[in-house]
Amino acid sequence: MFVPLTPLEFGRRAFKLYPKRVAVVDGPVTLTYGELANDVYRLANRLRQAGVSPGDRVAVLAPNTTMMLETFFGVPWAGAVLVPLNTRLSTEDYGYILAHSGARAILVDQNLLEVVEPLLSAIPLVVVDGDNPHYLSYRHWISGGDPTPLAIPVRDENAMITLNYTSGTTSRPKGVMLTHRNTYMNAVDFVIHHRLTIADRYLHTLPLFHVNGWGDVWAVSGVGGMHVMLPKVDGPSMWSAIDEAGVTAMCGAPAVLNMLATTTHSALVHPLRIALAGAPPPAALLQRLRAKGIEVVHVYGLTEVSPWITVSEEYPEDQELSPELRAAKASWQGVEQLLAGEVKVVGEDGHEVAHNGEELGEIVNRSNVVMAGYYNDPEKTSEVIVDGWFHTGDLAVVHSDGFIQIRDRAKDIIISGGENISSVEIEDVLYRHPAVYEAAVVAVPDETWGETPQAFVVVRPEHQVDSEELRRFCRDHLAHFKVPTRFVFLDNLPRTASGKVQKYVLRQPYWQDDSHVH
Repeated sequence: MFVPLTPLEFGRRAFKLYPKRVAVVDGPVTLTYGELANDVYRLANRLRQAGVSPGDRVAVLAPNTTMMLETFFGVPWAGAVLVPLNTRLSTEDYGYILAHSGARAILVDQNLLEVVEPLLSAIPLVVVDGDNPHYLSYRHWISGGDPTPLAIPVRDENAMITLNYTSGTTSRPKGVMLTHRNTYMNAVDFVIHHRLTIADRYLHTLPLFHVNGWGDVWAVSGVGGMHVMLPKVDGPSMWSAIDEAGVTAMCGAPAVLNMLATTTHSALVHPLRIALAGAPPPAALLQRLRAKGIEVVHVYGLTEVSPWITVSEEYPEDQELSPELRAAKASWQGVEQLLAGEVKVVGEDGHEVAHNGEELGEIVNRSNVVMAGYYNDPEKTSEVIVDGWFHTGDLAVVHSDGFIQIRDRAKDIIISGGENISSVEIEDVLYRHPAVYEAAVVAVPDETWGETPQAFVVVRPEHQVDSEELRRFCRDHLAHFKVPTRFVFLDNLPRTASGKVQKYVLRQPYWQDDSHVH
């Protein structure tokens, strides 16, 4: 017997087993799994009635709301492909993505309508979540749909379920084709490595548009957990939701966790686990979170791998390490997740690097979570999937216990006077200084050394620090050639919607008139 793998199975199971359990808390709105099922089937039936055919692309532009969550079941249940749109793009960006994906329908949050409205005349079906007399209202529209359960329409587990556009930097965004099989495997890994159970109350701090919320909608639903929606993320809002809703699990990038760690709050009264990814976390940040009673599970991946492939597992013997060493190891990317296939670090000759914590190579992956490819872009696909291996572009070492530790993105390694300098290593040191709230290090041109590291620093509101103090601090913890030649103080760092620092924005002013591309 063969049954195609699809994360819709997690919805089918939840709708069948937990119809009276609370599924979603979104401000004053509460839905049970039975009510969520009705909305999902209504949405799927409405899309079919509107002429959306199997394989058609349906875009959604919304923060973490109930509508956004429902699309992850309802759109693929109609046989269509979901295109989750980053909420922080420009009208031009949306125009490109909608045209490139060939979207035939779009669901839009009322608060984000203005930025895409000039493009909507080209979309056959437009539905708005909110009150707007010019468009179909989402709640009213689906209320007229048939709530009769639908059979899962998936016949090919290797067919697309979502088309996820990566953030463009120097080029247009690329559409990552994730399949039912990809996302099913990732959702199971999410359940296993984030240790989700029916008792969990999961806070949606991670944007659902970002690689499908890392698969959290499907994973949390699969175990019958509670979804706690959070449209806007800041420190006080997160702590309020954690306290009031009894949140036990969440996910986020280092920037989000930094908000938690630096927001004044009394001690936790219940356990809280956070899966952290998006950038190598500073060990000092992990120590601060542990001091607040928060358990952090560090995972690693990319959009192209659905997105998790490694986890920084904590072994029983790690309890004997000092708090500093324990946090340092937890900041490494770790080992293969259970269903993420083979992950290794290879040198330029393609052979695996020595497990000595020193030899540098690129992280590659061969597994069931690797994307089907970039949409309508076989050339870019062939650049990253070579001889059956996906090449991440992340440079790393492997320690004697098999733990992978990223040193840098290939494009972010600083080559000064022939020496390779890891920007991540310098950032990790800067985060240890009590006055540093955020830090990012990039390469800038230098007449003598070719390029040197420069640090951009955001200072904590209640602290003061100058360049000389930070320079001395770095000299105490780094080889002298790794110490930044200059410190620039900013009010905040430029970030993507998923929390990653946009280093290309920091680099750009310094390399505009130079042929060097970094």
